[in-house]
Amino acid sequence: MPPALSSRVRQAARSAPPLLIGLYLMMLVPAEAGGGTPVALVALGVLAGAVQGAALWWRRSDPVPVTAVCLAGGLVTQLLAPDGIFPWAGLVVLGSLTVSRPPRVSLPALGGLLALTSLNFRTAPPDEAQFAMAVPVVVWALAEAVRNRRAAIEQAARRAVSEEQTRIARELHDVIAHSVSVIVVQAAAADDVFDQRPDQARASLRSIESAGRAALAELRRLLTAVRPTEGGGPGDRHPQPRLDGLEELAEPLRAAGLPVTLSVHVPGPLPAGIEVSAYRIVQEALTNVLRHARAHGVSVSVRAASGMLELDVLDDGAGPGKRAGSGGSEGGFGITGMRERAAALGGTLEATSGPDGRGFRVRARLPLPTDALEPERKRTR
Repeated sequence: MPPALSSRVRQAARSAPPLLIGLYLMMLVPAEAGGGTPVALVALGVLAGAVQGAALWWRRSDPVPVTAVCLAGGLVTQLLAPDGIFPWAGLVVLGSLTVSRPPRVSLPALGGLLALTSLNFRTAPPDEAQFAMAVPVVVWALAEAVRNRRAAIEQAARRAVSEEQTRIARELHDVIAHSVSVIVVQAAAADDVFDQRPDQARASLRSIESAGRAALAELRRLLTAVRPTEGGGPGDRHPQPRLDGLEELAEPLRAAGLPVTLSVHVPGPLPAGIEVSAYRIVQEALTNVLRHARAHGVSVSVRAASGMLELDVLDDGAGPGKRAGSGGSEGGFGITGMRERAAALGGTLEATSGPDGRGFRVRARLPLPTDALEPERKRTR
């Protein structure tokens, strides 16, 4: 529907109830009042109908005062024209009030409307009066269901926003922590050998440049993915990291003097979500080794077994009680983020000391879908 036409439809939908109900109530009293009814009372009934119709214009913005006006005007109309049966203005505003306010506000309004409707027992047959009493309850129940539905949608939207913010924060942490750790270690290594081994210093500087460029590319990919393009869709033109990239992930650490043994035995390709999470878990585990473990070597094993993707990162450095920041990088956010990634896929993650209490081990198990069992790709180095 064109925007201009849609705007007109919304305007008509907003204007129709006040206009139609106001006209109906203004005509109801003169039509129902007997010939002996004083003109002043007829005029009062017409005025009450007009006021109720006009008040309905603000039923969405100010439903509480509009409800009070419609109940008072409805009482006048009901007393002067009891054959009207239904307090139409009250029913309309009850729906608007219930949709926008909690039951502690809408239930008293329902009670007032039921009290007004009960006046039908004075003049109408019992079955008609009972039916008239049931209508406000039905209106309230339907409007309350709409309110609950909207509240559930809003809560789900807030939860989705919070989860997306957490995901972005985790991605930023993983990218920046790993790249900056590599840069710091390489810079320190270059400073140590700058005079005696200029060739090794230059190699460290090249590794710093490579790590910086990789970090910028990752940040650009992440920011592009969360920023809509002009066409309205996500603008992620860069692929997500996959397990095939673990070799490139290990190279800067080897250049920094930390031997990394990498063993990958997985069916491929796996679903993108599993590969990204596995890559990030290994990345964060290696970052913690580089920053905190004071290790001489680290082994990384990735393999599929019994429907699970098993990740094992083991170093020979300081154990969990001795290493700086043993809770994970940035005061514990690293291991927490890894656990969150694993839990999001229905998996588990353990961060414990290595065999015989030496070193540190991160082990994760991520469930694999049954259709992910294709020919393996293997890499051991």
